[in-house]
Amino acid sequence: MTAIPHYAAFLFDMDGTLLTSIAAAERVWTRWAREHGLDVATFIPTIHGARAIDTVRRVALPGMDADVEAARITAWELEDMAGVEAIAGAAAFTASLPPQAWAIVTSAPRELAVRRLQAAGLSPPAVMVAAEDVERGKPDPSGYRLAAARLGVDAKHCLIFEDAPAGIGAGEAAGAEVLVITATHADPLETPHRSARDFHQLQAVSHPDGLQLRDSAR
Repeated sequence: MTAIPHYAAFLFDMDGTLLTSIAAAERVWTRWAREHGLDVATFIPTIHGARAIDTVRRVALPGMDADVEAARITAWELEDMAGVEAIAGAAAFTASLPPQAWAIVTSAPRELAVRRLQAAGLSPPAVMVAAEDVERGKPDPSGYRLAAARLGVDAKHCLIFEDAPAGIGAGEAAGAEVLVITATHADPLETPHRSARDFHQLQAVSHPDGLQLRDSAR
């Protein structure tokens, strides 16, 4: 029988992992893409899992002030909470965790992250690393490393819950084990990591030497 590993903490992405805001985000980014003459069908798949500022910089339109544009996009997103809801089982799962043993690492600005968590009926954790807390967004691992440090642990000893390639890459670069939540995936994601549809099949168990994750589907 394979031993169930222990983790120092659980670190979660937010959008697409604990909650879904895909419809709202894509409405806003479609509006912005059309305003700037971008091909929406090609552009929209590139926005997920990344900070707004990084997405705008990547587009690199001539004469554009990336900070100004990112702020405009965030303002639009703050006005659009329609369809934002929790991933199945996420509220009960996170509520079962010791407060000092989990954190959120999101590419959203803090104000937007809190609004989306509230809209989804999820309680913000004691530790949350948002877009403005790091110089480099996902797939850079600094966000996950910062969250782990604030919890007093090493990211390498954490389990990271993610859904998008940028975040998965950040988890890998942090040296952590990654579990992929697939609830928002329209198509299968090719990944070597284990996955779960949502949180209904998952159970966290606290031990003196860390957290265990039990998966009823396995």
